[in-house]
Amino acid sequence: MIFSSKFIEDAVQEFSRLPGIGKKTALRMVLHLLKMEKNEVDGFTTAISKMRHGIQFCSVCHNVSDGDKCDICANPGRNRSQVCVVENIRDVIAIESTQQYSGLYHVLGGILSPLDGIGPEQLNITTLQQRVREEGVTELIMALSPTIEGDTTVYYIAKQLAGSEVNITTIARGIAFGGELEYADEMTLARSIAKRLPIENYVTVHSK
Repeated sequence: MIFSSKFIEDAVQEFSRLPGIGKKTALRMVLHLLKMEKNEVDGFTTAISKMRHGIQFCSVCHNVSDGDKCDICANPGRNRSQVCVVENIRDVIAIESTQQYSGLYHVLGGILSPLDGIGPEQLNITTLQQRVREEGVTELIMALSPTIEGDTTVYYIAKQLAGSEVNITTIARGIAFGGELEYADEMTLARSIAKRLPIENYVTVHSK
């Protein structure tokens, strides 16, 4: 792709570094920015810069936050006895979009995958155990993607919490095995949360 402007070439190069964005799509984005008013482009770039430099991670649940605690953890109206365990921030957004869950979250930051070098030490499992011990959590809802890695992570966490009084449940399998949680439609995800199962039932079904 040959450009008549080094400015455009550099901008296309930066946009094409985003996931799922090829050079042609990046060029369309850059040309669209050229049609915008300069103050609108300044607002766009300022918002991106502020986001990247100002974003923090919640000290409680590891969700993205503008301060020490995210809006969900700081909300006194949330059910503090329920904690929904998810793989990443996108899953929090997906579940919140269903408007069917009023508890708190815990973002693991990934799932166990030995082949990729991801073990328990790379995940936020220790802080989850601490929350169960110290925050009066009575139910953990394991809302991990239904994959081999996701199931392994569920089993591992359940084993680490064996002997505690917390009730561990999993979302119902309205989501196909091998699918990603973030791509489930809101209705299916809402039903999966509402019809969650005790982990004992889950283990029995998937061990057959």
